[in-house]
Amino acid sequence: MGLKKRLFAAAGILAALGAVVFVAVQSKAVPDLIPENALLVRPTIMLWYTDEALEDYLASVALDYLEEYDVRVVPVLTSGLEYLEAVNDASLNNENAPDLYIVGNESLEKAYLAGLAEEIDDAGGVVSEANFPKAALDAVCYQGKTVAYPLYFETSALVYNKTYLEQAAAELEVSEAELIPGTIDDILSFAETYNAPETVEAVFKWDVSDIFYNYFFAGNYINVGGACGDDVSQMDIYNLEAVKGLKAYQDLNQFFSIDAETSSYAAVVQDFLDGKLVFTVATTDILNRIAETKAQGGFPYEYQVVPLPDVNEEVQTRGLSVTSAIAVNGYSEKKDLANAFAAWLADTGADKMFARSGRTPARLNVSSDVTGMQGFVEEYSGSIPMPKLMSTANFWVRMEIAYTKIWLGENVSDILKDLSEQIMTQVTGTEYVEEEYIEVPTETERDYVDEGMD
Repeated sequence: MGLKKRLFAAAGILAALGAVVFVAVQSKAVPDLIPENALLVRPTIMLWYTDEALEDYLASVALDYLEEYDVRVVPVLTSGLEYLEAVNDASLNNENAPDLYIVGNESLEKAYLAGLAEEIDDAGGVVSEANFPKAALDAVCYQGKTVAYPLYFETSALVYNKTYLEQAAAELEVSEAELIPGTIDDILSFAETYNAPETVEAVFKWDVSDIFYNYFFAGNYINVGGACGDDVSQMDIYNLEAVKGLKAYQDLNQFFSIDAETSSYAAVVQDFLDGKLVFTVATTDILNRIAETKAQGGFPYEYQVVPLPDVNEEVQTRGLSVTSAIAVNGYSEKKDLANAFAAWLADTGADKMFARSGRTPARLNVSSDVTGMQGFVEEYSGSIPMPKLMSTANFWVRMEIAYTKIWLGENVSDILKDLSEQIMTQVTGTEYVEEEYIEVPTETERDYVDEGMD
């Protein structure tokens, strides 16, 4: 599922659990085709997942696990629509129900409260700081309990054309490292002096229409549910620092002139692949896109990935992440087998993940020679896991609308105040009014001009 669809689905997924029609598209390992005697000889567990990109990878690791532990794992590719409802329905009716399933961390509160996930039995201590960054551990934590095994992640980071930066460094007689931006202000300063080749149409361009690529401007100062995204008492949306971050975001429209109505992630990535951009914000899928383009004779450049830049020395940024995790079905009669495989998949099984699926494992220290992967891992390590709170699921829809209004020039403080009051009213069940109005800081340090290149 695409990131934008996934963020919006977090709101829709909160419909009450009920009877639904479940249609599964089964993977290469189809349970109905397994001989009955084979099921008697070997213990068998069912694994559901919704990401088609995992098909070959899961078939491969299931075979590895069978050979090593003599336990058959049957992966089943399932529709992502009403996913948890389908897991629940199959479990209650005992109809090929999964013993474990892969699910986004944003759905773990719902899964836990429905009995479809419970505290894991991690006998080997796989889910630990030694193996996973804090973002991954927070993502699978609910009310102080680890309720799933982190498997892979998605986040956004700054991707840059290394060839262009090397050329600029040579002209300016500085090192490339000095031109790698630590702040958005650094990018603006670079744009003002950059002697761009004819192929470059913009120094910096990103998709301003999708919250996943923009949240970082205020993400360090907005708190929705605390570190683990599961505490309704920890809510802070409207504050001076967040207003400053979003005001800086708004000011960039005067400099980069990106049309929110026509902006799209696919178009931005294609522009980067065509050599039209120096910097962009992208998710991990760009790694495979670059590899494929190079294999076809395109993208004759080097590139690199680094964590998202801060706005300036005063305003720090923090990006958003989604962790896909393995939950053990609370209704399964084979929890011991399911826990053992889930722990193995999150640990040993992570080594093959990127090569077989293009998905980036959450586990630390996975050996990889893929350029840029470490940059995404670094960004993920310090990111904000998408919250689990069912009561705030529509926050992402509302936040994206707010960002668009801010980008188009509406008053930052008014928009953020209104958003906070809507969400807090929703969370508390009573009308909520912010007591203090925050004045929008006035930009004084830099005169923004259109950076578009002829």
